[in-house]
Amino acid sequence: MDLRTRINTSIKQAMRDKDSARLSTLRLINAAIKDRDIAARGDGNEDGVGDEEVLGILGKMVKQRKDTAKTYEEAGRLDLSERELSEIGVIEEFLPRKLSDDEVAGAVDAAVVETGASSIRDMGRVMGALKAKYNGQMDFGAVGPMVKDRLSNV
Repeated sequence: MDLRTRINTSIKQAMRDKDSARLSTLRLINAAIKDRDIAARGDGNEDGVGDEEVLGILGKMVKQRKDTAKTYEEAGRLDLSERELSEIGVIEEFLPRKLSDDEVAGAVDAAVVETGASSIRDMGRVMGALKAKYNGQMDFGAVGPMVKDRLSNV
């Protein structure tokens, strides 16, 4: 089942369950996807965005909520921080399983070999290969320094 179908099914279930917090988050997800669809249609893509782009949208939404939750927590607004964290939980249901640290290290090594990277100048190619293959499965903000370290030791 593709992501859009899973999200729409979850919206209907949240309506049946009268779970307003979950429904609100699911509607935000749906709105973000529709916004990207509209932008894609403007670029000539009549079918809208695919699952890979939807995963990117979801990943960006998680990152935004983590940043917002941290800001709320620093300001002493734990109630708002909790709400952001609960939204993260709903969004992450649709993302693939996160890779462990060992799996991320293995993926970085494989991407370096696959792209033939030999210096720090090749970091963009390595990161591009990782994003294409592991979108939504790893935190690329944390992976960037790992790739940089790996390439500086080549």
